[in-house]
Amino acid sequence: MQSKLWKMILLVSSPLMIVIIVIASIGIVYALQYNAILNNVTMASEFNQNFKDDVDLKMYYYVIDSQYSEGLPVREVQSAEMIARKLTETTTKKESLRAINSVLNLCHNLQDKMNEIAETEEYNLREEQLENNIYILTDLIQEYMYTYLYYEAAHLDALQTTMIRNMIVLMAVIVVLSIVLLCFLLRKSRKLSKRIIEPIDKICERLEAIGKGDLLVYKPIQADVEEVQLLTDGIETMVGQLKRLIDKTTEQEKQRRRTELALLQAQINPHFLYNTLDTIIWLIESGEIAEAVTMVSNLSNFFRFSLSRGKNVITLAEEEQHIRSYLEIQKMRYRDLMEYKIDIPDQLKFFTLPKLTLQPLVENALYHGIKNRRRKGYIRVTGREQDECIILEVEDDGAGMTRERLEEVRASLEEESSIEGFGLRAVHRRLRILFGNGYGLTLESTPDIGTRVILTIPKQTAEESGT
Repeated sequence: MQSKLWKMILLVSSPLMIVIIVIASIGIVYALQYNAILNNVTMASEFNQNFKDDVDLKMYYYVIDSQYSEGLPVREVQSAEMIARKLTETTTKKESLRAINSVLNLCHNLQDKMNEIAETEEYNLREEQLENNIYILTDLIQEYMYTYLYYEAAHLDALQTTMIRNMIVLMAVIVVLSIVLLCFLLRKSRKLSKRIIEPIDKICERLEAIGKGDLLVYKPIQADVEEVQLLTDGIETMVGQLKRLIDKTTEQEKQRRRTELALLQAQINPHFLYNTLDTIIWLIESGEIAEAVTMVSNLSNFFRFSLSRGKNVITLAEEEQHIRSYLEIQKMRYRDLMEYKIDIPDQLKFFTLPKLTLQPLVENALYHGIKNRRRKGYIRVTGREQDECIILEVEDDGAGMTRERLEEVRASLEEESSIEGFGLRAVHRRLRILFGNGYGLTLESTPDIGTRVILTIPKQTAEESGT
């Protein structure tokens, strides 16, 4: 079937291509001829229209030896001769060529006559040569140049008329050929529609029904074309497999969601829980019951927000409470080591983001920034709007990173196999998957000054995120 289609395409396109090539060739030939004649006319137009008057006047002044005499008008004659010589090289029309050759010959004669006058000393004889030679030659030169322009203009007009007439004939040929090819296409298309289009229409209807949920297996649609028959047989074969795959995928998706939730909870560092419980025991043993109760309350809130009733997407307000509970716990553990501040505008708190987005960043700021500095440090979490995005920043005044180390961490965000920066990379890749490449994490750091992690997410409410 494919070979038949190619043959039909070639039968239709080949005549059109041939006609197009012929038209283009004729057009190029006409364009070259037209341009050549037009250049001749343009060059001839450079001929001094006052040639006769100028040369006659200058020769008259020269003959009478007037104070206005500038000598022999050799430059004017040479200019006319140069134009005539160039035109003889590009002129093809016989009449035009005869006229321009006459101009060239007359220019030679004019120079000779001018030299004769220059060699003649008797005034009367010079006057006679001026009347009988110079005036007649300049008149003939100007007349033949006008004759040349006339012939070339006529040739240009005739060429334009011929070109228009031939183009009309070629366009008529194209129209007739197009009508013939169109009739041929319509006839072939009618045959093809019975063999291909009609079965394909039925297949489309069948696919539409499948798309609406009709996954029952029917008898395959009968078609004369082998390829179409294979297609419809394959569709009915795959319908049964599709139903089984959908059921299997649905079950796998449920299992994946359960596993994903479990993995999210498992990401919480178990050492954090052990150390927190140890701190609570120490507070109780030290008699600091109120502090122990506060820490237990914060730990309870921390795990409650971690679970978030099974939701994967929570509001920014919930995420703020989550990291506040975490920071309160750590603040009680590291009393002389850490302070923090959370500054997120209220108008942003109803927007949503993936659960456990900020907690890994805050944990990273504490363990890789503040603790490495070995002095009291400050963690600041801020939020702001920027166009249609929300910018969240986690900043610490800890140890910071060298330029080389910063580049390594930035590179690890994009590498699947990297073992460095797991928490940051997990957050970054999850944001990229959910929202696209325009979102994610950006890192800034200066040694002994601190580190800033900038998180960019789109503005999404619970309704828009589908939660």
